[in-house]
Amino acid sequence: MTSTKLSRRSLVLGTGAAAGAALLPLRSFAQAKEIKLGQTMPYSGPASAYATIGKVEQAYFKMVNDNGGVNGRMINLLSVDDGYSPPKAVEQVRKLVEQDDVLALFQTLGTPSNSAIHKYVNAKKVPHLFVATGATKWNDPKNYPWTFGFNLSYQTEGEIYARYILKEKPNAKIAILYQNDDYGKDVLAGVKRVLAGDKAKMIVAEATYEVTDPTVDSQILTLKASNADTLINITTPKFAAQSIRKVADIGWKPLHFINNVGASVGSVLTPAGLDKSVGLITVQYYKDANDPQWKDDPAMLAWRGFMGKYYRDGNPADASNIYGVIAAELMVQVLKQCGNDLSRDNIRKQAENIKDFKSGLLLPGIAMNTSATDHAPVEQAQLSKFDGKQWVLFGPVLGGAG
Repeated sequence: MTSTKLSRRSLVLGTGAAAGAALLPLRSFAQAKEIKLGQTMPYSGPASAYATIGKVEQAYFKMVNDNGGVNGRMINLLSVDDGYSPPKAVEQVRKLVEQDDVLALFQTLGTPSNSAIHKYVNAKKVPHLFVATGATKWNDPKNYPWTFGFNLSYQTEGEIYARYILKEKPNAKIAILYQNDDYGKDVLAGVKRVLAGDKAKMIVAEATYEVTDPTVDSQILTLKASNADTLINITTPKFAAQSIRKVADIGWKPLHFINNVGASVGSVLTPAGLDKSVGLITVQYYKDANDPQWKDDPAMLAWRGFMGKYYRDGNPADASNIYGVIAAELMVQVLKQCGNDLSRDNIRKQAENIKDFKSGLLLPGIAMNTSATDHAPVEQAQLSKFDGKQWVLFGPVLGGAG
């Protein structure tokens, strides 16, 4: 690495044998010893079901380190709690960047939290990689060149549901429940992009909730009263489980779509009741550990071995533990491509140069790609229906129009 790429700040390094202290540039010291990444996660608060993502990613990096690290360097992921609170996320990210001196941010979780730090990290020119949210705004390299998405775009997901309804149930009366923020509104925008013009009247009711609400029971009752026969459910795990249970308990039997981020068998459907989840439809872009077709799949066997050794407390039935490993694999791929140039500029350059990356945990036919004009690595998914035990894939691999 050349001196022009070194941080201007310095760190005093001393040893017991040395009478004086050597001044070494902080960034070169960090790179010589480790690759320091920062992350905020909802280890507490209304989205704490996602906390396992941060834990499984730390476990994955430990496995990588135990096998020699990346280009001989160890990955050090500083994963801190933001409680799914935007002000707390701002506070924590400022500390990670300005005090802990992380090289890059990785998988900061949540649309509200990432929205709060979006301008700051781009002004600081800190790589803001593979955020754990599918909001479309993360793919805006012209205005936010340091931010990269990861999840399937929420708008693409909404489009897929709406196109399926048009094909299979063209006279549907649709009710929509969504979180009242950029995340919920993004999926909704995808639905409405397809259900435009005279098709807009198919939507007969909408209801929102706040992440601070105790339940969504009243919203479900209101939506049922609209006489809708189709429900698009745009909720995070806590509220997804509540709504699935409430729909069943009041005897409502709509064609029920649950968005991907609220579709984990372990953290959503099991608490809601597997019997109450039969018939749900979602989209998937990675393999489901509960699906027997992957029982002897080499990548899934390797993942189970990893979980058994490095994350024994993790629930293999929780889809988030596969999701987190795929994100960590992609991060490692970027670091490998960086070689010995671990400048922030090169990290961004390599994050824009993902070519047909195929994690064994992705569904067949789905690969990750990025470019200088496209910061969204995942752009395809497949529909899936829950049969009471596992999600069952059906139909072709699909993408969005927008």
